[in-house]
Amino acid sequence: MTLFLAIAALVLTSFPAAMFVANLRLFQCLGTINTNINRWCPGFSRILSRAHRRQAERQPILTDASSPPSVSVLIPARDEASGIADCLRAALSSENVAVEAIVLDDDSSDATAEIVTEFAQRDQRVRLIHGKPLPSGWNGKQHACWQLAGAATSERLVFIDADVRLAPDALWRLMQYQDQTDVGLLSAFPHQITGTWLEKWLIPMMHFILLCYLPFARMRSHGDASLAAGCGQLFLSTRDAYRKAGTHEAIKPSRHDGVKLPRAYRSAGIMTDVVDGTELADCRMYRGAAEVVRGVLKNAIEGIANPKLIVVFTILLLGCSVLPLVALVVSVAERNPVAITISTLALVVAHVPRFVAAARLRQSWFGALCHVPATMTFVVLQWIALANHLAGRQVAWRGRTEST
Repeated sequence: MTLFLAIAALVLTSFPAAMFVANLRLFQCLGTINTNINRWCPGFSRILSRAHRRQAERQPILTDASSPPSVSVLIPARDEASGIADCLRAALSSENVAVEAIVLDDDSSDATAEIVTEFAQRDQRVRLIHGKPLPSGWNGKQHACWQLAGAATSERLVFIDADVRLAPDALWRLMQYQDQTDVGLLSAFPHQITGTWLEKWLIPMMHFILLCYLPFARMRSHGDASLAAGCGQLFLSTRDAYRKAGTHEAIKPSRHDGVKLPRAYRSAGIMTDVVDGTELADCRMYRGAAEVVRGVLKNAIEGIANPKLIVVFTILLLGCSVLPLVALVVSVAERNPVAITISTLALVVAHVPRFVAAARLRQSWFGALCHVPATMTFVVLQWIALANHLAGRQVAWRGRTEST
């Protein structure tokens, strides 16, 4: 029995570790946009015609320095006075593109609107619009993004959260990649800045789950909505694809636009993609343990805490993190040298994704070392989120529940 437990632990850790390593190269393919994109991002060869690919590889977006491509940077903001200025400065520093930055003040109780107004007075590329009252059945962020898209003048739309800080070349690189792959919606995962210990534990779990359990090659070669993935912090879309996908109205009650918006595009027959944005943007998603917990709970029911998924993911996540440790303890207690060796190997393999992410994605080494308790905490929060949902309890965020 002890040996079986050790072998089971090794199997359950080997699959996600192998998937993570295989996916990481595809996830980081944005750095290869000027070479052979189909070599690094397989699957698009089935989507793009050969003629289109040859044309895309020959023609970068920026062909004339005097007429850079235009893009609308759309920022929903509710009580973002502490960071909206830095967000705007970064967006306005974008290179090789013509930027308009539109901020929607969503009934803020702080100085968000005043700060944006000062920017607009100094820079004609900035506009402030005031959000309309939230209609019944709409989530606040989705309603804000829908209004922002209606106010945009460019054919290229970038939706970013107010806590995102774009690198100067981020928009140009994303637009170039989108042109070469012809995807309607492109999402990038920014570098996640983590301060407190619980942030370091839990924030990297988004990369862990994405890269360990989403088959990237299949995601890029098949348009199944079940393969949709994204990060709600940074989306790039063409206006035409956005309209065809039903705009944010298609996901109006959702809090989880990172999954739901790409799913809406794919349901409309429009391809989506997700790439590494570690060098493209920074984001401090949450500040402190309380925000982390509320942040995980607020939209978990639309992700892993879904009743159809939670049991499967509980087994997978605990099996690839906690089980190796349990197997090692049991093996040592029973003095089984073979089981000890296998369990030790399983425990090492279990940490491979987190250590590789720490090195390649600039994540916390402390968080990687605490992978076992971090995963346990994450799973517990998923079950709490499900219990809240079944009990009809809603977690407030920015002073709102789902549609208040």
